[in-house]
Amino acid sequence: MGKEKIILTADRPTGKLHIGHYVGSLKRRVELQNSNLYDKIFIMIADAQALTDNAENPEKVRQNIIEVALDYLACGIDPTKSTVFIQSQIPELCELSFYYMNLVTVSRLQRNPTVKTEIQMRNFATSIPVGFFTYPISQAADITAFKATTVPVGEDQEPMLEQTREIVRKFNAVYGETLIEPEILLPDNSACLRLPGTDGKAKMSKSLNNCIYLSESAEDLQKKIMGMFTDPGHIHVQDPGKIEGNTVFTYLDAFCKPEHFAQYLPDYPNLDELKAHYQRGGLGDVKVKRFLNSIMQEELEPIRTRRKEFEKDIPAIYDMLKKGSKAAREVAADTLSDVRKAMKINYFEDIDLISAQAKKFGQ
Repeated sequence: MGKEKIILTADRPTGKLHIGHYVGSLKRRVELQNSNLYDKIFIMIADAQALTDNAENPEKVRQNIIEVALDYLACGIDPTKSTVFIQSQIPELCELSFYYMNLVTVSRLQRNPTVKTEIQMRNFATSIPVGFFTYPISQAADITAFKATTVPVGEDQEPMLEQTREIVRKFNAVYGETLIEPEILLPDNSACLRLPGTDGKAKMSKSLNNCIYLSESAEDLQKKIMGMFTDPGHIHVQDPGKIEGNTVFTYLDAFCKPEHFAQYLPDYPNLDELKAHYQRGGLGDVKVKRFLNSIMQEELEPIRTRRKEFEKDIPAIYDMLKKGSKAAREVAADTLSDVRKAMKINYFEDIDLISAQAKKFGQ
């Protein structure tokens, strides 16, 4: 029998989930969950990690646990097929992180490109919280605790996964084969790797106020799409327009399917023709935005409707998270037990050690 195929993915609960999360990972997770190709799927709400840079605002994290859980269910995450749990409810993860810290140098963490970028983004400079600085180690604990073989993430997370692989190799070299080395699973649509914000900024982020949320009302969704950043040089309809860096076209690359043309824009056979017309001039932004709005409404309407259903019984959502956390904790406890045994710190279970020591003292 081959080794089990196990997925681990996570989101930080610092706000409702947006379409960047959806195309980057959520939609794929649902497909993977329903593919029956994996033996186990663990989906973690990373509240402890969110506290590494929100320690003084715990209420923000606390309030958003339920928002993330609702978004998961609305998108099609099924708690009978995937284990959804809360990171802070698994104390074993802290203990694993503590042991892994001995296997990583400060300079190696400083070189991690993802950490560098995140530190810059948060203006931490010289005042980096230690918890935030060491979060690649905490991620390694999350991944290895559940024996994950596959971690579906965007390419910006590749350095994080490499750090986990290094920790696994070092641990196994020092203490014997114990941990499993994970592989990255990248999104298959390149437009989905990093969806820009509605203002054209590289990253969709709550703090920049440039997100489209999964729970957005139809009216707000339309308003955000109609106000989207396009090509600043495309002033008149007849002007040739650029599609590179044009947010509307990036979103069409991510969401548009061939059948959408027959349905919403029959003047064009496909996206290439639409792009070509925009580039030669004679096609206004409003027409393209209306087309995108029709596509986005179709995509998000069922999610919105399902979320409203789940919102009717909030205690049931907490119960689902409690059960998931209990199941996840059992798995993490097994891994921790293996780690303690490999590190030879399981003193009270080590009968050989006890009898050898007794013999040494003439007993």
